[in-house]
Amino acid sequence: MAKFHIKTGDTVMVIAGTSKGQQGRVVRMIPKQHRAVVEGVNMITKHLKPSASNPQGGIEKMEAPIHISNLMVMDATGTPTRTRREVDEKGQTMRISVKSGKPIVK
Repeated sequence: MAKFHIKTGDTVMVIAGTSKGQQGRVVRMIPKQHRAVVEGVNMITKHLKPSASNPQGGIEKMEAPIHISNLMVMDATGTPTRTRREVDEKGQTMRISVKSGKPIVK
């Protein structure tokens, strides 16, 4: 499986597209498509057909997946940053903010 610069639970900023400049938390990742669903970003309108659970049907606003190349991780100081990987003394890989040099914490 591929390793990405973002994970579920990270706070990210959209750097390209119609939602450019918006921030949100990553709700879920779709690794096969290289996409992520971000809370409150890339909103679409979905028309729901009436069903047994929803007899009225209706129109619902929901988040659509966005390509991860259009997302940038926010570091602890609240600024968007690129990331690099470093191995600590325990042998665990950590994501480090390129701007501040501090670890990325969810």
